[in-house]
Amino acid sequence: MKRALAWGAGALCAATLSLAHAEGAVLRCLVTYAGATQEVRAQPMPDPYDARRVDIGGRFWFKPVLVGQGVRVDYIALYAYEDTRRGPVLIQQAKYLPPFPATPTAQPLTGEQHLYAGPVERELIYHCTLEGHQP
Repeated sequence: MKRALAWGAGALCAATLSLAHAEGAVLRCLVTYAGATQEVRAQPMPDPYDARRVDIGGRFWFKPVLVGQGVRVDYIALYAYEDTRRGPVLIQQAKYLPPFPATPTAQPLTGEQHLYAGPVERELIYHCTLEGHQP
Protein backbone atom coordinates (compact mmCIF):
# COMPACT_ATOMS: atom_id res chain seq x y z
CA MET A 1 0.00 0.00 0.00
CA LYS A 2 2.78 2.45 0.91
CA ARG A 3 4.58 1.64 -2.33
CA ALA A 4 1.41 2.31 -4.34
CA LEU A 5 0.88 5.65 -2.57
CA ALA A 6 4.51 6.63 -3.15
CA TRP A 7 4.23 5.70 -6.84
CA GLY A 8 0.98 7.67 -7.16
CA ALA A 9 2.52 10.73 -5.51
CA GLY A 10 5.56 10.49 -7.78
CA ALA A 11 3.35 10.19 -10.88
CA LEU A 12 1.32 13.22 -9.77
CA CYS A 13 4.50 15.30 -9.29
CA ALA A 14 5.81 14.23 -12.70
CA ALA A 15 2.48 15.08 -14.33
CA THR A 16 2.45 18.49 -12.64
CA LEU A 17 5.98 19.26 -13.84
CA SER A 18 5.13 18.07 -17.36
CA LEU A 19 2.05 20.29 -17.38
CA ALA A 20 4.11 23.29 -16.21
CA HIS A 21 6.61 22.72 -19.03
CA ALA A 22 3.81 22.14 -21.56
CA GLU A 23 2.28 25.51 -20.66
CA GLY A 24 5.59 27.30 -21.14
CA ALA A 25 7.67 29.64 -19.08
CA VAL A 26 6.08 31.87 -16.43
CA LEU A 27 7.54 34.89 -14.69
CA ARG A 28 5.90 35.47 -11.29
CA CYS A 29 6.54 38.69 -9.41
CA LEU A 30 5.29 39.54 -5.93
CA VAL A 31 4.90 43.31 -5.71
CA THR A 32 4.25 45.07 -2.39
CA TYR A 33 3.19 48.63 -1.72
CA ALA A 34 1.71 50.02 1.53
CA GLY A 35 1.54 46.57 3.10
CA ALA A 36 -0.52 45.04 0.25
CA THR A 37 1.08 42.37 -1.94
CA GLN A 38 -0.14 41.28 -5.34
CA GLU A 39 1.16 38.67 -7.78
CA VAL A 40 1.94 39.88 -11.29
CA ARG A 41 2.57 37.22 -13.95
CA ALA A 42 4.07 37.34 -17.41
CA GLN A 43 3.85 34.71 -20.14
CA PRO A 44 6.24 34.51 -23.09
CA MET A 45 5.39 36.82 -25.97
CA PRO A 46 7.21 37.60 -29.22
CA ASP A 47 6.64 41.38 -29.07
CA PRO A 48 7.68 43.19 -25.86
CA TYR A 49 5.40 46.13 -26.72
CA ASP A 50 2.35 43.91 -26.12
CA ALA A 51 3.17 43.62 -22.39
CA ARG A 52 0.84 45.54 -20.12
CA ARG A 53 1.73 47.46 -17.01
CA VAL A 54 -0.13 46.80 -13.77
CA ASP A 55 -1.37 49.48 -11.36
CA ILE A 56 0.13 49.05 -7.89
CA GLY A 57 -1.88 50.88 -5.25
CA GLY A 58 -2.55 53.94 -7.41
CA ARG A 59 1.05 55.10 -6.82
CA PHE A 60 3.17 52.85 -9.02
CA TRP A 61 3.00 50.84 -12.23
CA PHE A 62 4.86 47.54 -12.69
CA LYS A 63 5.51 45.98 -16.10
CA PRO A 64 7.13 42.54 -16.44
CA VAL A 65 8.14 41.55 -19.98
CA LEU A 66 9.01 37.95 -20.86
CA VAL A 67 10.13 37.72 -24.48
CA GLY A 68 10.22 34.24 -26.00
CA GLN A 69 7.92 31.43 -27.00
CA GLY A 70 6.70 28.39 -25.05
CA VAL A 71 9.52 27.22 -22.79
CA ARG A 72 12.17 29.36 -24.55
CA VAL A 73 13.04 32.68 -22.91
CA ASP A 74 14.99 35.18 -25.03
CA TYR A 75 15.16 37.85 -22.33
CA ILE A 76 13.28 39.36 -19.40
CA ALA A 77 12.77 43.08 -18.79
CA LEU A 78 11.20 44.62 -15.70
CA TYR A 79 9.97 48.20 -15.50
CA ALA A 80 8.77 50.12 -12.45
CA TYR A 81 7.14 53.54 -12.75
CA GLU A 82 5.96 56.14 -10.31
CA ASP A 83 2.46 57.35 -11.21
CA THR A 84 2.58 61.17 -11.27
CA ARG A 85 0.11 63.85 -12.36
CA ARG A 86 2.08 64.29 -15.58
CA GLY A 87 2.07 60.54 -16.27
CA PRO A 88 4.23 57.54 -15.41
CA VAL A 89 7.89 58.23 -14.60
CA LEU A 90 10.35 55.36 -15.00
CA ILE A 91 12.18 54.68 -11.71
CA GLN A 92 13.80 51.33 -12.56
CA GLN A 93 14.49 49.20 -15.61
CA ALA A 94 16.18 45.82 -15.28
CA LYS A 95 17.07 43.41 -18.06
CA TYR A 96 17.96 39.73 -17.60
CA LEU A 97 19.59 37.71 -20.37
CA PRO A 98 19.99 33.94 -20.79
CA PRO A 99 21.22 31.45 -19.94
CA PHE A 100 18.73 30.91 -17.13
CA PRO A 101 19.32 27.69 -15.16
CA ALA A 102 16.60 25.07 -15.68
CA THR A 103 15.10 23.67 -12.48
CA PRO A 104 11.88 21.77 -11.79
CA THR A 105 10.82 24.49 -9.35
CA ALA A 106 10.69 28.26 -9.51
CA GLN A 107 14.13 29.83 -9.95
CA PRO A 108 14.74 33.12 -8.08
CA LEU A 109 15.53 35.83 -10.61
CA THR A 110 15.75 39.27 -9.03
CA GLY A 111 16.26 39.04 -5.32
CA GLU A 112 14.20 41.48 -3.25
CA GLN A 113 14.18 44.95 -4.77
CA HIS A 114 13.29 48.11 -2.78
CA LEU A 115 12.48 51.22 -4.83
CA TYR A 116 11.76 54.70 -3.47
CA ALA A 117 10.07 57.51 -5.40
CA GLY A 118 8.05 60.67 -5.05
CA PRO A 119 8.26 63.64 -2.72
CA VAL A 120 7.77 61.46 0.37
CA GLU A 121 9.87 58.55 -0.97
CA ARG A 122 7.12 55.92 -1.13
CA GLU A 123 8.46 52.35 -1.16
CA LEU A 124 7.76 49.66 -3.76
CA ILE A 125 9.12 46.17 -3.03
CA TYR A 126 9.21 43.28 -5.46
CA HIS A 127 10.91 40.00 -6.28
CA CYS A 128 10.43 37.70 -9.25
CA THR A 129 10.89 34.01 -10.00
CA LEU A 130 11.07 32.17 -13.32
CA GLU A 131 9.69 28.69 -13.90
CA GLY A 132 8.83 26.26 -16.68
CA HIS A 133 11.59 27.27 -19.08
CA GLN A 134 14.31 25.38 -20.93
CA PRO A 135 17.83 26.77 -21.36
